Amino acid sequence: METVPAAEWDVASWQAREALQQPDYPDAAALESVLRQLSVLPPLVTSWEVNALKLQLAEAAHGKRFLLQGGDCAESFDECRADVITRKLKILLQMSLVLVYGLKTRIIRVGRFAGQYAKPRSDPFETRDGTTLHAYRGDIINGPAFTPEARTPDPQRMLQAFSSSALTLNFVRALSEGGFADLHHPEYWDLDFVRHSPLAGEYHDIVGAIKDAITFMESVTDAPLDELERAQFFTSHEALHLPYEQALTRSVPHQPRVYNLATHFPWLGVRTTHVDGAHVEYARGLANPLGLKVGPDATETWLKEMLDLLDPHQEPGRLTLITRFGAAHIERSLPPLIEAVLASGRTLLWTCDPMHGNTEVTESGLKTRRFENILGELELAFDVHAAEGSHLGGVHFELTGEDVTECTGGARGLDDADLERAYKSHVDPRLNAEQALEMALSIVRKCQRMGA
Repeated sequence: METVPAAEWDVASWQAREALQQPDYPDAAALESVLRQLSVLPPLVTSWEVNALKLQLAEAAHGKRFLLQGGDCAESFDECRADVITRKLKILLQMSLVLVYGLKTRIIRVGRFAGQYAKPRSDPFETRDGTTLHAYRGDIINGPAFTPEARTPDPQRMLQAFSSSALTLNFVRALSEGGFADLHHPEYWDLDFVRHSPLAGEYHDIVGAIKDAITFMESVTDAPLDELERAQFFTSHEALHLPYEQALTRSVPHQPRVYNLATHFPWLGVRTTHVDGAHVEYARGLANPLGLKVGPDATETWLKEMLDLLDPHQEPGRLTLITRFGAAHIERSLPPLIEAVLASGRTLLWTCDPMHGNTEVTESGLKTRRFENILGELELAFDVHAAEGSHLGGVHFELTGEDVTECTGGARGLDDADLERAYKSHVDPRLNAEQALEMALSIVRKCQRMGA
């Protein structure tokens, strides 16, 4: 691995660039105090874990693994609870089980958790009934309540975000190491409200088939399949709040580059992917694998520049392109970008985020996403990659293990009126557990039709 020369990049060089989507803290001294505290706290992840993920993402780029990335649009401090975290892991495990069985390949499980506390906003302010306040930018910055106290950016929230991330990650690791993710006992992952889903029968047929296969293999080999006892989870979040990210970016002994040790897999969102911007400048010097969101306004010229900046040495597993066009735009937007990557000679991991390009607002003012549009974009992504001689190696969902009603459609046929029943998100609508499981089953059916 080559080193980025110190004269060209350092952990603070982003500060000389335009930094979009950053909060305006009223007390600079309080901000600096918090950043000093963060900079000496133990890291949340290790460089060994980061390097292991990069190797797995490289395998996914070559079709040997499949990336499942999913979780909340924005985590909440109030939901840093054992029951919420457990249900989130359960749905990711259920989805990965379906994908392992249907795709016949190993799954990389990456959660949008343990750090997804900041969100970009289209407008820095929000006005209600003639009162204008800061927009809610995620719990790491301010609170969702529409009051001056809650909406004023508070640097102390960064310490709470770090603490909540550490607690979440500690619990995830404990569950993973303690047998919670043991394929011998997938019944541990049942979610009560999904048991009555129209999809429950299909899912439990898959569970039964896998358990039979494990029993057969263990009988033949006369030994337990020990590696099935643990499923590894990696963390990811958008590298949006740059002062926080910098405070947790560290040099590592015997490594030539620095790591963002707040997460295994940081990504850049479409609002912060300007070639000359601060976020790209920050990310290009990291040793972590990077995700790059690619939207309908992306051009071949922009993409080539980003590839040269973020992956100059063509490191295997370094860069994952996460496309988010919308079902109405993907057939026009994706092909020229695939052609640009193929022309560059790179083998990159392409994944599809079918959520963000399909957001709409109901007559009552609620954001929602329609299941048929989400699935439509995802199926078209598989088709376009196949037609262009490329490979779709993963998916990226905003989802929850809770019984929410935020996206319409799916097996239960939720409509706009149903959204009022259990709409809990303060930012973007998420698939509930039943819809997420249905999405995994749909991926399998699509891939099986393509391979038929």
